[in-house]
Amino acid sequence: MRRDLTPERRRRFIRLRAVLAGGLVLGVGTTTTLAAWTDEEHASGSFTAGTFSIVGSTNGTEFSDHPTAPGAALVFTVTPDAMTPGTTAFALYSVKTAASSVAGSVQLTADEGNAIGLGSYLRYGVNTVAGTTCNATTFAAGTAVVGTGTVLTTGSTAEGALAASGASTTNYCFAVTLPTTAPNAAQGTTLTGRWVFAATAD
Repeated sequence: MRRDLTPERRRRFIRLRAVLAGGLVLGVGTTTTLAAWTDEEHASGSFTAGTFSIVGSTNGTEFSDHPTAPGAALVFTVTPDAMTPGTTAFALYSVKTAASSVAGSVQLTADEGNAIGLGSYLRYGVNTVAGTTCNATTFAAGTAVVGTGTVLTTGSTAEGALAASGASTTNYCFAVTLPTTAPNAAQGTTLTGRWVFAATAD
């Protein structure tokens, strides 16, 4: 430091030297900062909505879609075109999911129009059976879906499970009876009974 500096100039010189020293330190710190290394992982997913549909069969082996009324015609073991009091006609109808369908449940519903004509006298029951044979014997051994003696406008209150992709089949056995109490007024009357298997996806 020069000895001929005045005290005031000496103080300014000291402050300037301190500022310059701080700048040098800051400069060194800035030039030595390293950029952080980075990396990323990305993920994606593809989505496709499933489908739900059921198919039906009157023989338990040949299935197809019947989405609108009147649908498939039930094949009765006793031809129901000349029913007399005490006659019971049996018919099979099988339901399962389609090949690419998700699982679901099904409920049998009855058409209100089943009460007209001969339908006002007829009574019926529906049981699920183990195989594709529907007659008095298999009906009696089956599990009730609609109780015997029910009017034709009443369906089932229970739902049955349907496995995905047609993995299992539910076989329904219909038993339609003209009771022994049917009056003379029933003679010559007719009915095309209609039922719906209403299915819902799980």
